[in-house]
Amino acid sequence: MHGYSTEDDDVTAAPGGLLDLLRVAAVVLDSEGRIVLWSPESEQLLGYRADEALGQRADHLLVSPDNRLRGRELFAQVRSGDRWAGVFPLQHRDGTERPVEFRTMRLRDGQGSPHLLGLAADARTVRRVERDLALSHSLVDQTPVGIAVFDNDLRWVGVNPALERINGLPEEALLGRRVGEVLPDLDVDAIESRMRLVLASGKSLLDQQTVGRTAAHTEERAYSESYHRIEDADGRVLGLAMAIIDVTERQQAATEVAQARERLSVIADAAVRIGTTLDLHQTARELADVAVPQLADLAAVDVLEAVVAHGTTTAVTPDSYAEFRALAVAAGYLTDAIHAADPVGELAAYSPTRIITQCVSEARPVLVERVDSAMMRRIARDSHAAQTLRTAGVHSYLAVPLVARGEVLGTLSLYRTVNSRAFDEQDRILATELAARAAICVDNARLYGRERIAALTLQRSLLPPSPVGHERLDIAARYLPALSEVGGDWYDVLPLSRGRTGLIVGDVMGKGVQAAAVMGQLSTATRALARLDPSPAELLGHLDDITGSLGETIATCVYAVCDPVKGTCALSSAGHLPPVLVRPDGTAELLEVPGGVPLGVGGVPFGTMEQELPSGSLLALYTDGLVENRTKPIDTGLDTLTRLLLRAQGSLETTSDMLLSTLRPEPDDDVALLLVRTLG
Repeated sequence: MHGYSTEDDDVTAAPGGLLDLLRVAAVVLDSEGRIVLWSPESEQLLGYRADEALGQRADHLLVSPDNRLRGRELFAQVRSGDRWAGVFPLQHRDGTERPVEFRTMRLRDGQGSPHLLGLAADARTVRRVERDLALSHSLVDQTPVGIAVFDNDLRWVGVNPALERINGLPEEALLGRRVGEVLPDLDVDAIESRMRLVLASGKSLLDQQTVGRTAAHTEERAYSESYHRIEDADGRVLGLAMAIIDVTERQQAATEVAQARERLSVIADAAVRIGTTLDLHQTARELADVAVPQLADLAAVDVLEAVVAHGTTTAVTPDSYAEFRALAVAAGYLTDAIHAADPVGELAAYSPTRIITQCVSEARPVLVERVDSAMMRRIARDSHAAQTLRTAGVHSYLAVPLVARGEVLGTLSLYRTVNSRAFDEQDRILATELAARAAICVDNARLYGRERIAALTLQRSLLPPSPVGHERLDIAARYLPALSEVGGDWYDVLPLSRGRTGLIVGDVMGKGVQAAAVMGQLSTATRALARLDPSPAELLGHLDDITGSLGETIATCVYAVCDPVKGTCALSSAGHLPPVLVRPDGTAELLEVPGGVPLGVGGVPFGTMEQELPSGSLLALYTDGLVENRTKPIDTGLDTLTRLLLRAQGSLETTSDMLLSTLRPEPDDDVALLLVRTLG
C-alpha cells in the first residue's frame, strides 16, 4: 500500500464547529506499524511534516523509549481486532511529550491487509471541552431561567427543563414548531418581531416584557425575555437563543411598592391641602379634591346636619334615619356620575338600610368590592341616580366615616368607574387614614364655627344700637366681622353734657370670645367713665389702668369729644390710626393726634389735640381692618380712604356702605367704622 497525505489546498471544507475546536488528527499505520497516512491536523498536534512522518515506524518516531513497550502492546491489541480508547503520551518534534486522547480501530485494505486508524486530539484540549460542555449542560438543565433555541425559521430546536415547566409542555411538543402554534395566548406577533430583529441585526434585546398565558397557568403571567443571535466561529448565523424569566411576582411586588408610594403621596398631599382654613365647607371641598383621582374616580363628602347647622354632634342609631348635608363632590374626569351625588348644599335623609347610614351608625368603613343592582339601590339616593351611576360604570364603592375625638361627623363616599381595579383592603386603610386626618380639620372647623358664632353674638350684643343723630351731628356706624375669626373691634357714641358727644373706636388685640369679652369690658368702662366728663386724655388714662388689670391684654383706640356749638373737637389716641377729617372746602387730612402707646402698656401719659370742626365737616374714625392690606403698605390704604371720602356723595349711610364694599369686600380682619358730619 502506498503512503499518501491530504492537502489543505485540495479540500474545500465547511466549518466543523466542535471538530475544528478539537483539531482531531487522523493517523493510519500499516501492519508493521509504519505511518501510511498523516493528516495536516497531525502535523499541528505533533509538529512533524507529512514527508517526515510517512514511512516511519510510529513507535520509533512518536513514542519515547520508556513507553515503547506499552505502545507496541496497544498496537498488537488493536491489530488483532480490539478497539482502544484512552490517553497515551506521544513525543513532539520539539522533544517534549504531549498527552494525546486516542480513539483507535482496525481497518483492512482491498487486499485484506490490516491497518490501524487512530483519531487523536490534544488530551488537555479534550478535557477542557468536556468540562465546558458539562458545565454548559449543567447550567442549561439546572438553571431556573427558561432557555429556548430557535432555527433561522423561528422554529424550536431545543428547550431546557425550566422552560418546559414555564410553558407547561414537554420539549417534544415544541420541536419543529413556531411559538404561535403551541402558545397562542402569548403576544406572538411581538415575540416573533423581536426574533427577526435580532436575527437580522445581531444586536441582543434584553428584558423585553410579555404578558400572557401558557399551558402551565390559567391566569395571565408576566415574563421577561432576552434574545441573542447564535453564530459559529466563522460568523455563520445558526439561529437564536432566548432566555425567559417569570417575573409575575416581581412585577406584583413592584406594583405594590408603587401603590405604597402613591398612598404615601396621597397622605402627604392631604396634610398640605386639607385644613387650609377653618371653614367647614372649604375643608370638605379640599378632602374631596385630594381623594380624586389618586384614590377614587368620584368622591362625595356628606356631613351630619347637626354638625353643619348647630355645631353639635348627634349619634345615629342603627334603626334611625340619618340627615346629611352634602358639602362637596369631586370627579377625576368629566362624567355624569357627579350628578348622581346629592347636590352640594342640599339636605338628604337616609334610612337605616342605606350604606351611608350604616357607615355613621356603626362608625366603621363599609367596603363594597363589586356593586350589583341590589347594592346599587342601597348606595344611590334614588332610582334615577342608580341608573346614572350604572351608566357611568360604577363597579366598586367605599364609604368611610369622618370620626374626630370619638364623634362621627359624616362620611367620605368613594366610587370607581374608569379605574377597573376594585377597592381592596389597602384602599380601605388609606381612605380611613385620609378620613381621619380630614375629620380633625372638619371638627376644628365645627368647633371654630361654634366659637365664632358665640363671639359674634357677644360682640354684637355689646355694641351700641345704630346711633341716632345727636344735636347738630349726623352719625353713621358699621361693624363688619372677619370672614374667619371675630376680633375685638368696637365703636360707641356717648352723649355728654352741654350738647357735646363722645366718639370712640377701638381694637382689642386677639381673636374670638376672649377678645370680644375684653372689648365688652372696655366698652362698659368707657360708658361709665364718660359720665364723669373727663378730658379725652384722662379717659384714656383710666382705660389704660383697667386694661392693665385684665392680664396680658393690649388695645388701641381713639377718643374724640365733639362740641358742635363751638365747632371744635378734642381728640386723644392710644396707639390708634389717625382719624380722617374732610373740611367743607373740599380738603382732607389725616389728623396727627399726639401719639400714645396702646392701652395696657402703662406708664406713658396721653396727649390731647384741639381741632376746629366747622359746620359741614366730616370726621371718620375706623380700625385697621378697613385700610390694612398684607400685600401693600398701610399708607396706600390710608391714601385710598382719604380719596374715597373726598369723592363721597349722598348720606353717611351710603358712604359707609361704599367704603366697606370698596376697601373690604371680603375682610380678613374685623372692621369698625364711625362717620360723623357736623350740621349747620
